Amino acid sequence: MSYRLIQLNSGNKIPSIGLGCYDIPRTQTSKIVYEALDVGYRHFDTAVLYGNEQEVIDGIAKYLKDHPEVKRSDVFYTTKLWNSQLGTANTEKAIDSMMQQIGPLKYIDLLLIHSPLPGREKRLESYKVMEQALKQGKVKNIGVSNYGQHHIEEILKDPEIETPPAINQIEISPWCMRQDLASWCLAKDIHVEAYAPLTHGYKLQEDSPNFQEIMKKYNKSPAQILIKWSLQKGYIPLPKTKTPSRLKSNLDVNDFELTPEEMVLVDQPDAYEPTDWECTNAP
Repeated sequence: MSYRLIQLNSGNKIPSIGLGCYDIPRTQTSKIVYEALDVGYRHFDTAVLYGNEQEVIDGIAKYLKDHPEVKRSDVFYTTKLWNSQLGTANTEKAIDSMMQQIGPLKYIDLLLIHSPLPGREKRLESYKVMEQALKQGKVKNIGVSNYGQHHIEEILKDPEIETPPAINQIEISPWCMRQDLASWCLAKDIHVEAYAPLTHGYKLQEDSPNFQEIMKKYNKSPAQILIKWSLQKGYIPLPKTKTPSRLKSNLDVNDFELTPEEMVLVDQPDAYEPTDWECTNAP
């Protein structure tokens, strides 16, 4: 096994590394998901916004059919509600559609609200609908994405909500550390998934002497160092790749450990360079 299982506040377990499926072309998605399963991935992250949910499902379903020794319960499938699907009626309709689409996978392991942007009323309505889907067994875990502390607090303080988010998925890398938010989530037993942990490649070629020394010491790529950094911070990284050869190398991070001093060298606490959107500070 090239990952470990992390127990969520729901009591369920999630693989410590997942394949981020954002920006993988639909024509390639099923093949890449199948190949990822073949090299050891068991955790896949998609969204309505990504436009490749069906292809992710198809890749998983085909692999499970071809490999009966791998059980459905071994694979962790995440998707996300888009902004236009928030609000009670919209979320009910969206989940019904997702359940029809899921087919042989039978259930969603983790359903997230993709962003807080639709506003307080709609996001709370949607969370309550998700909680009902959880109780009905359609979904195993629920959570949020791109949420700031104040967004999560409104969930925790709502007397009609019984289930805290299992996950807050946010962009995290050494150049977008969000240390206060991430630490607060972990202290509340809300696990943090790190999307864009490789900065979409924007920072991988930077010629930092410190980074070069660490890479040379462990004979690891920049991507492997960043994934290990994220894991050692206590996060669940979701590295993305369209390149089959990198699928395996992104999992190959178990044979070394960054020292506390090296973790500090990788940290960029003064940087704030998100590569995607920023809505953790939305009202």
